[in-house]
Amino acid sequence: MKTQSTKMMRIYMFKLAIRIAVFVVVLGMYIIDKEMITELLVRPLYMGVNIMHLLWFGFMAMMLTHLFPTKPFTMALLKNREEEYVPVDNYSRLELLEYVQDQNVKAWQVMLVWLLGNSVVGLLYALDILVVADLMMLTVFFFLCDYICILFYCPFQSHIMKNKCCVNCRIYDWGHFMMFTPMVFIDNFYAISLFLMSCVVLVHWEIIYARYPQRFYQGANSRLQCRNCNDRTCRMKNRITNRKPEL
Repeated sequence: MKTQSTKMMRIYMFKLAIRIAVFVVVLGMYIIDKEMITELLVRPLYMGVNIMHLLWFGFMAMMLTHLFPTKPFTMALLKNREEEYVPVDNYSRLELLEYVQDQNVKAWQVMLVWLLGNSVVGLLYALDILVVADLMMLTVFFFLCDYICILFYCPFQSHIMKNKCCVNCRIYDWGHFMMFTPMVFIDNFYAISLFLMSCVVLVHWEIIYARYPQRFYQGANSRLQCRNCNDRTCRMKNRITNRKPEL
């Protein structure tokens, strides 16, 4: 278990480094020339591939891997697959129902908070206080924050969802929808297509959750219990929050 845990953490830290690099590059462009970001984002592909096109391809590929995940993805994502489900003997269907109802209420509280916050962003953009480059910068910031939430601290987990870890997170695959929400305000193929694909990932997750909630509940799926977890991606977050994993 220790070896697998180390491997998964190395994968996460490598991906975190990539996200930091993307954020730093776009931030550099933003500081040097905000208009350059806008020009590159709206430039057609036939005029030559630029860094915004490469980001678009990378973001699209990332979302496609979430629609068709394979190992070594984290159990947080793979728990939606039938082959990763290991049922708990004689689990309580009443407890499962109560869990689903509780988590659904909390999930839509998160959605409400997120949409209200981003509606302010949309309003500022409509008033020309924010520009396209600002929305792109916000997107890559959310892109980085997605892994900060997984590895270090997640305000939604701590204050709303109250789940013990990302492996058990009801809204784990909402991340793409969240990071590409600012793109919905930009009237551009690359921006809108990213947002629409993120909606596909979100709907795909929600359909599976609605049909097979037992896969997402540790009381029904023993793979989600701490003693059977091969990810251990919660270690740094637990140190920060002084939380001890369950046995």
